[in-house]
Amino acid sequence: MSIFRFPLLVWAGIAILIVSLGIRQSFGIFMLPISDTFNTGREFFSFTIALQNLLFGVFQPFVGMASDRWGPKRIIILGAVAYAAGLYLTSLATDPSWLYLTLGTLVGFGLSATSYVVVLGAVARVVPAEHTAKAFGLTTAAGSFGMFAVIPGAQSLLSNIGWQSALQVFALMCCLMIAFASFIKNNKTSAATNTAIDDSQSLSQALKEAFNHRGYWLIHAGFFVCGFHVMFIATHLPSYLADKGLPIATAAMALAYVGIFNIFGSYFWGVMGDKFDKRYVMTSLYLIRSVVIGAFVVLPVTVDTATIFGAAIGFCWLGTVPLTSGLVRQIFGARYMSTLYGLVFFTHQVGSFLGAWVGGLMYDYYGSYDPIWWSTVAMALCAALLHLPINDRPVPRLTVATAT
Repeated sequence: MSIFRFPLLVWAGIAILIVSLGIRQSFGIFMLPISDTFNTGREFFSFTIALQNLLFGVFQPFVGMASDRWGPKRIIILGAVAYAAGLYLTSLATDPSWLYLTLGTLVGFGLSATSYVVVLGAVARVVPAEHTAKAFGLTTAAGSFGMFAVIPGAQSLLSNIGWQSALQVFALMCCLMIAFASFIKNNKTSAATNTAIDDSQSLSQALKEAFNHRGYWLIHAGFFVCGFHVMFIATHLPSYLADKGLPIATAAMALAYVGIFNIFGSYFWGVMGDKFDKRYVMTSLYLIRSVVIGAFVVLPVTVDTATIFGAAIGFCWLGTVPLTSGLVRQIFGARYMSTLYGLVFFTHQVGSFLGAWVGGLMYDYYGSYDPIWWSTVAMALCAALLHLPINDRPVPRLTVATAT
């Protein structure tokens, strides 16, 4: 299936992810100005972003269940409203503790309802199973395009109107997600998918089936590492480069390169997941991550190496999303995709919480990011090994449903 023949719902989901994740990935460049405004150390902002990511994950299973029951449109609209409110109220904060509620809790919920779990769950129901990973890869790439498009704009807003006004502009952008959500229909499945969906299975039965599957827990463990990686880098790379004496524009450019190369990377890894065994593709991705991060730490930090690192890590940045979600879809089917992937994504966000917070904590303690960089290399190697023993065959229930 050509990408141009994907249903309208896929393209609406892509537009939503561009806005939602584009804004989210820019928060790292707000660390220094917000910390200076409130006269706090980096750990405060790091913990706020960590809390946001943890709650982003905590809300995911419930948002996924709500989407499976009432459809994605209502959930996305509710999330966009919460997202906008969190950003706007953050811009008005006069006490740093407010940020735990606004930038942490409200934005965390908004992200959970406007990002991958809800959108990919909807896409899984309108795209044939054999093209799922490719569709997920294209959809995942949307968040990276948002990163590429939004971060340079955020840097410009910070320089010209300050961080408070920049967040207010972002709050207005959230209205676009409401508009795009209007193109999403709440139908349970499309006849075009030719995919068997077992509606006789209850949610509790689906959860029991997944929890008794060892591969499901290995998927959780691998995605935890991914979350740790991406939020540590997104939150702390700008400060790390500033510590090395590089201009702040370098950090914005490096993160923009992460975004633009992940557009190609996410689609590439999704296509590879459709053509080859997803487990081995995932192992390859994590091995590449370990080499890229290790080389970045060893080599001198310059404008050129920062840019190359952004491009290289971007190519395997969120390629885990189409592969991980594709494995969940492949093993357990599409019926409770949003719920089961929502639980996996919660584990991802626990990793994100630790990546954002521990990065700031260790920097304040050691005065250096080196220990945490090397930890990410070791974690990547572990994640590469975790995916090899996963049993990726569809559960017997799906085999029976297809045969009948």
